[in-house]
Amino acid sequence: MLSDVKVLEVESQFKEEAFRVPLKFGTGLIRTITSFTIRVKVETRGGRTADGLGNILLSDLWGFPSAVLSHEQRDRAMREMSVRYARMIEDYGRYAHPIDLYMETKSAIQPMADGVVKQLHLEERMPFLGALVCTSPVDAAVHDAFGKANEIGAYAGYDAEFMAHDLSAFLGPRYKGRYVADYIQKSYAPALPIFHLGGGMDKLRREEVDEHDPKDGLPVSLEEWIERDGVFCFKIKLKGTDLDWDVDRMRQITAVVQDSKSKMGQRDFCFSIDTNEQCENPQYVIEFLHRLKSEIPAAFDAMLYVEQPTERDLEAHRFDMHALSAIKPVVADEGVTDVDKLDLARKLGWSGVALKTCKGFSSALLYVAKAVEEGMVYTVQDLTNPGLSLIHSVGFAARINPLKGVEYNSRQYIPWADEPTRTAHPDLFTVRNGWISTQSICGNGLGYRR
Repeated sequence: MLSDVKVLEVESQFKEEAFRVPLKFGTGLIRTITSFTIRVKVETRGGRTADGLGNILLSDLWGFPSAVLSHEQRDRAMREMSVRYARMIEDYGRYAHPIDLYMETKSAIQPMADGVVKQLHLEERMPFLGALVCTSPVDAAVHDAFGKANEIGAYAGYDAEFMAHDLSAFLGPRYKGRYVADYIQKSYAPALPIFHLGGGMDKLRREEVDEHDPKDGLPVSLEEWIERDGVFCFKIKLKGTDLDWDVDRMRQITAVVQDSKSKMGQRDFCFSIDTNEQCENPQYVIEFLHRLKSEIPAAFDAMLYVEQPTERDLEAHRFDMHALSAIKPVVADEGVTDVDKLDLARKLGWSGVALKTCKGFSSALLYVAKAVEEGMVYTVQDLTNPGLSLIHSVGFAARINPLKGVEYNSRQYIPWADEPTRTAHPDLFTVRNGWISTQSICGNGLGYRR
């Protein structure tokens, strides 16, 4: 294909971002985090060149959790992994479609991560998921540059005109003659509802705010956020190890949401819950949902789905999720890192998959096709994506049909990151009545403007 691209140059940049308030999930707290931005320069077979950008937060607490290694050790390893993969792509020397380029190199990611760990003399292996986070901005940047070099929006490049082979190369013979383009929308949805994150340490009512909280003009409590942004979709972080605490937390949150929405003359709202794998088994969630139904029926009725309640290794922990998914949809997040894992999740009774660009945009496009064909639900979530990575995630959600909108919580925790991008997309970064506009995502590539 004359449209195929080869990477000529890469340029990596790391920046430490401080959270304005701590984010509590799973077993840890995030106070600071590394933002990884990469620029790639590509050339098409036809001789056209263009630059592309990608960004992600190197969330070691999520992608590389450890009780042995410090945050500093894991962060250093993820930075090194990011640089190594970028260099490998720079040296790859082959023209290819971005999806082909990523899938051809995906098998090298874990061995590369193992090499990083060995070089740094770390006592614990970097999980594949953590390594995928490090490589994801490179994948995104290549898609962005591919579109710009071919003078098309990236989503226009996923059909037979631009791809040398169909999806059967990745997903099997059932997909003969099918392309990614068959599973995405022809244009961006003009607006999307956003999910507001309720972290485990987040304050709920304004009277809880005290002198230790930031005085930066932004809301602190959930009540204040609802009043300002009109949010009506909420992703709630729970412990997953203390049933009484989790039920009581949902009781408190539901009361705040109902009170706040009532004052605004509104009633509708929805929840998702996420324990970040802390539940010992699916029975915990079943009991939690039964208690919600009997004690807080409004919370049960508003529950859209449950996200990855049990341990991420689906092979090692083959929990039967059919009984849980019969009550509410349950989506696999950390547990899906390749197509085979998505197949396994379906067999085990998971309802669907949580799509995240930080697990590889090329892979996410394949998961969409697989989910649609298998009748599975899918959601679009993030890693507190700021700036470029938020635009990428929102744009992705706007080109597919996720279960209720897109996650957007960087405005709560790192609202001032990547000022040039926020300035160029004011309506995307501003929530009005619980929605954001996608009108500024346009032009070639992934639609960034800076």
